[in-house]
Amino acid sequence: MLRHTATPSWVYFGGMALAVTAGSINAVGFLGQHHQALSHMTGTVTVLSMELARANYGVALHALSILVAFFLGCVLSGAIIRQGSLRLGRRYGVALSLESAALLLSVYFLRQGANIGDYLAALACGLQNAMVTTYSGSAMRTTHITGMVTDLGIACGHLLRGTEVDWFRFRIYGVLFLGFFAGGLIGALGYNRFGYDTLLLPAILSGVIGVGYTITEHLERRPHHEPPPA
Repeated sequence: MLRHTATPSWVYFGGMALAVTAGSINAVGFLGQHHQALSHMTGTVTVLSMELARANYGVALHALSILVAFFLGCVLSGAIIRQGSLRLGRRYGVALSLESAALLLSVYFLRQGANIGDYLAALACGLQNAMVTTYSGSAMRTTHITGMVTDLGIACGHLLRGTEVDWFRFRIYGVLFLGFFAGGLIGALGYNRFGYDTLLLPAILSGVIGVGYTITEHLERRPHHEPPPA
């Protein structure tokens, strides 16, 4: 769980980078063939129920498949990480490497016009969101911002009344909000020029974060030898 006094600065940078990743994936999902959200499931469930009511079963099945893929990503994250405390040694690098691989495969299939590309991108988002949720004790989300906007609004209301504000959460939610927004801009601009290849950016970004985490973990685990006495 994240705490104000125990949260290292790399959590802010990593969280923002992951929010950029999710924002760009979601923008590509909306601009792609099916115009479907991939990083959050609220709209997907609405599409599922709406299209079932209209007997549009093909679109409903696609929405259901995205929902199932996101859920399976969460299951995979839970199986990999297991515990909820944030510290080196948890297998965040493995989870991020799998996310990167899923996004690379997503690009391949989307280039072929195959729906499985959407499902792999949704799986990557589910894996990422569950990972961040686990280590933050549900304090952070990186693939959607509804809860963060709500909490930021509550904090502003407290500020207007002159009551105490949790500035730690205010800062970290602001960072994640800006990251998701920037990711959406990057995803939209990239899609207009590069199409589905835009997903290579979040694939590389999540892979770099995973490798960086693994290197950091290795350095922290390396024994520190005391210099011999003079």
